[in-house]
Amino acid sequence: MEHARITVSPASASAVAAAAPAAPRLAGDLAIWFFILAELLAFGVFFAAYAFTRAGNLELFNAEQQALNRSAGVLNTVLLLTASYFVVRAVQAAERAAPAQSARWLLAAIGCGLGFIAVKLTEYSAAFDHGVSLSSSPFHMFYLSLTFFHFMHVILGLVILAALWNGARKGRYHAGDMNGMETGAAYWHMVDLVWLILFPLVYVIH
Repeated sequence: MEHARITVSPASASAVAAAAPAAPRLAGDLAIWFFILAELLAFGVFFAAYAFTRAGNLELFNAEQQALNRSAGVLNTVLLLTASYFVVRAVQAAERAAPAQSARWLLAAIGCGLGFIAVKLTEYSAAFDHGVSLSSSPFHMFYLSLTFFHFMHVILGLVILAALWNGARKGRYHAGDMNGMETGAAYWHMVDLVWLILFPLVYVIH
């Protein structure tokens, strides 16, 4: 029995290859995802401890939660979400080989992050003026510990964004080398995600 022979021209082979979907890949360095998982686990333990302690001190937690500045919390939420949007635009600009645009988006993200720091410091200053400390109540212990732990992550995120901004200005990132940019962006989005859980948990939910 004779089989029909099918021949494929080089042009057809190229067209098929171009039409094939790109293989999925992990954005950024693998190590940052292990780091992010470890950080989320640490925050998860904090959140569980907060919920467990709150269940045994509902009236105290509800009363002291009312004294928090929710407007400042909402403002900080907007600032972090906006910063994450700017970071996404910076990554997209780098992929388009537009380093100047990428650097400007990163600078805007840094501005939002600094705004978060300023608002948070204002909150801490007001709390300390009212005698709030780690030992003043279980709620304040969790409030200060959780928010300060996250606060330090924001500072580290700003250092990373500043490094990305410097690299973007020099044209270090492009479609063929996005590992550093994506790694830094992944860290910043983790900081944003944690705040989106922390804010309603500590400021809003009764």
